[in-house]
Amino acid sequence: MNKKVKAVLYNFLGFAPIFLIVYFLAKEYTGLPNTLWISGVAFVASTILSPKFQAAKFQGEEKLFVSWLFLKGVKEIK
Repeated sequence: MNKKVKAVLYNFLGFAPIFLIVYFLAKEYTGLPNTLWISGVAFVASTILSPKFQAAKFQGEEKLFVSWLFLKGVKEIK
């Protein structure tokens, strides 16, 4: 599997659970008027909280990197 495809899949697998958790918490505990606002809040919060994966050429080979709010710096995934 290509590293770019892995990066897209990892981004989705990192974003989706956080989105669902925030969506259901926002739906249950906030008084937002409709599901569009709830979805927007969940999207923004998930975008900030989810890890970001990126495939890049580094020293002649393609590598997978991750940056996250809770990690210091950019880490390489082996």
